[in-house]
Amino acid sequence: MVGLDAMKHANSTLEDFQCRSYFMFHGMDVNRPQSIFKYLPVLSFTGSFLYQLDCLNEKILNLHTSGVSVSERGCKEGHQRLITTITGALQSNPFRPLTGLLEFHGLLTERIREEFKSAEEYWPLERKLCSALMNKEEISIEDVMRAIHLKSSDYRILNLLLYQLRAEKVNDLHMEFLSVTEFLVEVSDDLCRIDYEDDVLKNSFNVLRMFVKIYGASRAPTMLVKYITEAEQKYDSLLKTLDPQLALNYQKRRDEVIEEGGKIHGHDLRTWSMPNVIVDEELYRSNFTNSK
Repeated sequence: MVGLDAMKHANSTLEDFQCRSYFMFHGMDVNRPQSIFKYLPVLSFTGSFLYQLDCLNEKILNLHTSGVSVSERGCKEGHQRLITTITGALQSNPFRPLTGLLEFHGLLTERIREEFKSAEEYWPLERKLCSALMNKEEISIEDVMRAIHLKSSDYRILNLLLYQLRAEKVNDLHMEFLSVTEFLVEVSDDLCRIDYEDDVLKNSFNVLRMFVKIYGASRAPTMLVKYITEAEQKYDSLLKTLDPQLALNYQKRRDEVIEEGGKIHGHDLRTWSMPNVIVDEELYRSNFTNSK
């Protein structure tokens, strides 16, 4: 079932990312209500469905994290049963209802199916990486970078779906350009101090957490900057290949995002800012729990 919280989150994603940042790649004017409401039901339902599944995955992560402090045998057994039940729900073809619906309406394509597979690949990979951090096990940079790419699969699903809704051929250049922006957006979100600290508390995937584990607290920021720089160089290169007016519109939108984000986070987002690294996450969670 799709819940109200999932619909609220999907609504935020549709407004900020899809309508204000992606519609321009389809020649659509976000200021025209008919451009939005014509496709809103399918996009909103799909986004809500995706986020509902993501919530199940987060619930597993939260149960694993809270389960560390469970001491009584009965509580532990109940905890594990709940984890097993939710994990089973994610493993038993979770996209089947959505796949059937899109196929019935002639909207399902092979590329959308592939992105569904990407989403399914992300959930166990996130749990694997976050579990490794909790258990002080090694992780690989290949898995981390793969996870960052997979994490944006919901944006690509919605974008591919919009192409299909409009009966337009997918523009591969636009898709490649937007994949770079998706990486930069994901990293930027993870480097927000509040989000970073919250991800440590919930044991959620966060690129800085992963880099600290791989490279250590002192080297992690430098190594992450290396990947950011490479992505920004690719962004600049691909931006020059876009239609000049589209490139101008997107840059204008990016400036708006930076300005809005700067007001929220209290610093200029044109320059990358790293939060203070949490070296001992277990101690941080313990101190937070005790303070509560």
